Amino acid sequence: MKNVTRFLIGFLFGIFVFSLILAGAVSDRIYNFEFLDRFISPEARIGQSIISRKILTEESVVVDVVEKYGPSVVTIGIKKTEKVIDPFEGFFDPFGFFDIPRQQAQEREVEQDIGSGFVVSEDGMIVTNKHVVSDTSASYRIFTKDNKLYEVEKIYRDPTNDLAILKVNVGNDKLQPVELGDSSGLKVGQFVIAIGTALGEFRNTVTTGVISGLGRGIMAGSPFQGTENLEDVIQTDAAINPGNSGGPLLNSLGQVIGVNVAVASGAQNIGFALPINTVKETLNNFNATGQFSRPYLGVRFRMIDQKEAVAKDWVQGAGIVEVIAQSPAEKNGILPGDIITKIDGEKISSENDLAKIIAKKKVGDQLKVTVWRENKEQTINVLLEEAK
Repeated sequence: MKNVTRFLIGFLFGIFVFSLILAGAVSDRIYNFEFLDRFISPEARIGQSIISRKILTEESVVVDVVEKYGPSVVTIGIKKTEKVIDPFEGFFDPFGFFDIPRQQAQEREVEQDIGSGFVVSEDGMIVTNKHVVSDTSASYRIFTKDNKLYEVEKIYRDPTNDLAILKVNVGNDKLQPVELGDSSGLKVGQFVIAIGTALGEFRNTVTTGVISGLGRGIMAGSPFQGTENLEDVIQTDAAINPGNSGGPLLNSLGQVIGVNVAVASGAQNIGFALPINTVKETLNNFNATGQFSRPYLGVRFRMIDQKEAVAKDWVQGAGIVEVIAQSPAEKNGILPGDIITKIDGEKISSENDLAKIIAKKKVGDQLKVTVWRENKEQTINVLLEEAK
């Protein structure tokens, strides 16, 4: 009997203690965390804190950049008239049994969003890709983030890069320009933000990623619009879709470090952007001259690599296939069959070919061109002119 009494007393006491613990846990939720916290090492707690702060910092960076520079990103729309035939209109008579008039093409107005751009001046200067505004028979317009519509008055297309400058009539309004960064010091792994009209439908779409590679060379375009070789482009894994073309690629400070230009077909998370320093040179050129001014040598060449040079007892460099009439090259004595080995002492190679070197020069530069002719080197002075 005593044993039963002791058991009941102990059982009731246990229930009482458990009730107190449960009540404390319910009334004070911190209790559970303090209890679990005993099993977490100080190093783990520090790691959790760092991760939490990092996530919050990245999120706030993106939010701050989008809030500050999102209004500087615009959607580019196209407006044109096209002729279409409705295949289901009327009765189809392939054998001509009935006297049915042939279907007439109907004209239809087409208006749609096709790409992105960003503001570089308050008075309405917009940067985008040349391929976005390639249809010279169409008219274009831009929409701001708050859905204001402005008509494009003039389009200046860069003949050598996939870049275009649009001038819109903003009246008494002032647009918000972006801040242009510096693409010369970019690092692989650097955080980036892309903003644009994804798929020509979803305006001001924001994606994030990193710089995946630098100095890439790609062939951009399509069989229908033509292709263009682009050198020294930035590769990123930030999602870039059709419609993002012409939009900005920004760093964590909100500075534009690239112009989104292409996405690799059949691949995932491989997009490309033109470095902003190329755009800055173009803008400086344009602001000074009112047009795109590019240096022009006037030769057609093919690269001769080390293997071919050894085999044929030549030298490595740019073999001149053709010299354009009235070009700087012809005026200064460069001949077909010459091999240009250096420009201003800079050696020409497959990785640093003649076109790349000339692209870094300016109209009016005096070049010292080293050529291999009749088994000996000689230097020719050439004054670069503007590409027509």
